[in-house]
Amino acid sequence: MVKRSQGIGPRHTKILVYMERYQKKYGYPPAIREICEETEISSTSVVNYYLEQLEGWGYIKREKNISRGITIIKDAFNKLMDESINPLVEKVETLVRIPVVGRIVAGLPVPVPASDLAYFDPESAIDIARSMLPQREKMDDLFALEVQGESMIDAMVNDGDVIIMKKATEARNGEMVAVWLLDKDETTLKYFYHEGSKVRLQPANKTMQPIIIDDPKTIQIQGKVLMVVRRLPVVG
Repeated sequence: MVKRSQGIGPRHTKILVYMERYQKKYGYPPAIREICEETEISSTSVVNYYLEQLEGWGYIKREKNISRGITIIKDAFNKLMDESINPLVEKVETLVRIPVVGRIVAGLPVPVPASDLAYFDPESAIDIARSMLPQREKMDDLFALEVQGESMIDAMVNDGDVIIMKKATEARNGEMVAVWLLDKDETTLKYFYHEGSKVRLQPANKTMQPIIIDDPKTIQIQGKVLMVVRRLPVVG
């Protein structure tokens, strides 16, 4: 039974959330010094004080004399994250890490070398607030691509932006998709339109012409765009 206290606040919550994310990523809890750096607490003794409070309230369990010997009590943690149960706790946005797997050309299709999808380090990822993504989407179906080119600028997709994609093999008319042109070994990002026996890949740039695909079997839809993460201009 968790002994709640009005003393629990944003700093306690930030520590718990960081430990929970760290555990999921690495399979073991963080060291006190890592918690100190992540939460911008200047002293490990202060972190230890917060941990003692969290243990006393029933949110964590600590194994004495064991390095990284901290275990989060899942039921207590989940209840703490629910504002309806404890409105005194500042809401901490849940982030999800989406892998950035490569680049997609948003212009006239150009050949993509076999190494393109390995351009980014396997650990490359982008953190997105879970609330910004459709709740029904499975995180395992999502990936990210860096945009190269300007054919979709009228759709507010600019060169250097990152697009969050959902894996898909089919698309409806008007959806923005990543398409692989099998006969040319090329990739492109366009609006999709199935028109009779042909497919039109439409750019969102008035200066560019659509790509007409005579044989739909020569293209492969790889994903649909869910959202765009803007590239901020460099200042100074």
